[in-house]
Parts: sequence; C-alpha cells; structure tokens
Amino acid sequence: MKLKSLLLVGGALLTGTAATAGGFQVNLAGQKNVGMGGVGVGLALDHAAMFYNPGALAMIRQNGVQVGANAALARISYVQSGGGTQRELQHNVVTPFNLYASFGPAEGKFRAGIAVYTPFGSKLEYASGWEGRYSLTQIDLQSIFVQPTISYALTDKISVGAGLVVLAYGAVNLQKDIPLPSSNGSIELDGKAEHKLGYNAGIYFKPTDNVSLGFSYRSKVDAHVKSGDVSFNNISSSFGSRFTATKFDVTLPLPATFSFGVGVTPNDKVTIGLDANYVQWSKYQTLNFAFSGNNGQGGTSGVDGQVGGANFSSSKRSYQDALTFRLGGQYKVSDALALRAGVGYDFSPVKDGYVTPETPDADRVLLSAGASYDVGEHFGVDASFLFEDFKKRSQTQRDLITNGTTDRVAGTYKTFIFVPGLGLHYNF
Repeated sequence: MKLKSLLLVGGALLTGTAATAGGFQVNLAGQKNVGMGGVGVGLALDHAAMFYNPGALAMIRQNGVQVGANAALARISYVQSGGGTQRELQHNVVTPFNLYASFGPAEGKFRAGIAVYTPFGSKLEYASGWEGRYSLTQIDLQSIFVQPTISYALTDKISVGAGLVVLAYGAVNLQKDIPLPSSNGSIELDGKAEHKLGYNAGIYFKPTDNVSLGFSYRSKVDAHVKSGDVSFNNISSSFGSRFTATKFDVTLPLPATFSFGVGVTPNDKVTIGLDANYVQWSKYQTLNFAFSGNNGQGGTSGVDGQVGGANFSSSKRSYQDALTFRLGGQYKVSDALALRAGVGYDFSPVKDGYVTPETPDADRVLLSAGASYDVGEHFGVDASFLFEDFKKRSQTQRDLITNGTTDRVAGTYKTFIFVPGLGLHYNF
C-alpha cells in the first residue's frame, strides 16, 4: 500500500466507530412489560410505570420494590459483498437491569419513586481478521440512568407525572485495526461520559373502567466523553508521527422518544396493551471525534493529537426518525399466576448504505412471552423472554461510494437476539 493511500485510510480510522445506533436503544425496563412486547404507556401494571409513563405511577395503589435483569445474547453474521466466508460474532452477553421503588399514602393522590435502568447499551466483538476490522473489532457501550419521579392523580380518572433523568454512568470502549504496510496496528478508545440531565413526563387517562390511554415523552440527552484515553499498539516508529494522540472528545446523542399507548381490560382476567414509540433519531447526523495530546511516538517532529495524520474525524450517520409498534396481552390464570405474550415491529433509523459494524441495524420483528407467580400476599417472581429477528441488511461498495460512507464495509448482515429475563417484586 502506498504511503498516501495508507494515510488516507488512517485518517478515516475513527470515522467508522460509534457507540450507537437504532439498535443501541434498550427497551428492557420491566419484566412484565417485556413479556407483553414492551407495552406499558397506556397501562398501570407496576412500578416500572416510572420508565414507560410516569403519569401512570399515581394509579399504582401499593408501595413496593422490584428488580429485574436480562441477558441479551446477539447472534450476528456477516458475508462480504460478492461472497466469501461467513463471519460470526463472538457470543458476548449483555445484562441490562432495572430497579424501582415507589411509595405514597394508600388512599392519597401523590406517589413518589426512584428508578434505575439501562436504556442504552451495546457490546459486540467481531471475529479476528474479519473484513471490517479497519472499521471495528470490538465495542462496549454502557449507560445507567437514575430517575427520581413524582406522580399526582388529578382525579380518579386522570393522573400526571414527571421525573428527572440523570445519566449517572456512561462508558465506551472502541477498538479497531490500523492498516500498515508490513503488519496491522490497532487503536483503542476508552472513556467515561460526563453526568447529564434530562427528563421524562407523562399523562394517564382512564375514561372508562375498561379503557385507558397514556402519553409520555423522554427528552434527548447528549452523552459527552471528554478526555477519553487513546492508545495504539504495534505502530512502527516510521509511522509514529501520524499516531501521537492520547486523548479524544466525542458527543453521542441519546434521542428523545414520544410514546402513545392504549390499554383495554375487557374483564378482570384479561389486559391488552398497544403502544407506538416515535424516536427522534434524526438528531444523529454525524459522529465527530477530536483528538489531542502527544505520546511522543513521533519524536521531536510529532504533531499533537494525530490519528492517521489528522486530529479530527467525522463520520456520516444521517439517521432518520423511526417508529416502533407493540401489542401485548396478559391473562390471569389465577390470583397467583399470570401469563403474557407480545409482538412488535421496529423500523430501523439507519438508511440504506449507512450501516456500520457497531450497529448492523435493520427492521426487526419482536416476539415475547412472560409469566408472574405471586408467592403469598406480598412477594412475587416475574419471568420474560424476548426474541428479535432482524431482516437481512445488505450494502454494496457502490452504495458506500455514492453516500460518501466508505469508512465502513460492504456486505450483508443478519442478526438474531435472544433475551431471557427474571425479576422479583415485593409490594406492601
């Protein structure tokens, strides 16, 4: 590879990296909701209403604490454009969790609570030597949000609520290979996000004993990593002056979400929910990295903040707003046992020709099931299982050239995700 083309590739090293995508939003905030396809905006199921619709929290008449955890197992395959070896990701397990506690007077109109959950996250590790290794080899994105919440019942039929959404913890680790004439080097970016604030608000309306409606809004939060660490491996001294950076800054938008839901309870045993979520992914147009610092690899002639000969990179994302539709139901077999099932369709925000390895996103079908069993008056166990089937997603080199997105690879991705979950609740 000639030096000129090498440095051009080096300059694009980070343009293909991101810790995000449509697939990085995680809707696993309550085990009962997951078992019903993720519905909950128009229902007052349990204390997870703090996430789905804070306005419904005032209609939960019991004090209580509940916890839940999931194990998300992604199976992603890739075949390069024109054919070749099918690459499989290593099978990492991601464990989103949720915790809720709410309290209020039994016959009062107020209810307050605290929620802890993980609405965004991703972890992928591609096979060694795969064709897109210069775009990405590994990614690990983590986020934990804390939401203090208050809800008030204006009447017996309508209630409102709001919570302060705090990005309490955020972390990202990205790794990729660097093409060099005699061998591959590699780069790793590792950083923690600053604390950020947003909010979540909602309204819940029950016009009849059998029908309920809900609307909620979750604001956008910009996750900003400042002075994250940059490290290089296996960079020869002859190219050291092109790879001197030690720090990076990047901002990742965590988009706003509008949700509308309808609940129907034809009798005491059956509950049905229908939700629509509209996510403002169009706020995510580019991913920009700024580099700084000097590791001394370039000697006295080295320029500060160099990654492939540049101290800034920008990668096109051009996301579009996207909708998700969900339908779920619950059947109470007895006072102790409830069974659930759900289905949904999630439209990808990623346009054709813009798919990246960190989020090989596509339109997907969601299928879920769940159950709860109450052991005595106060304590119960909730179980859920979610299956997501992504449509095949292909892009050619011509697509990438046309869109100016050659910082990623052409080929076909296919993804399945399996998510078992388990929760416990205690009401009093």
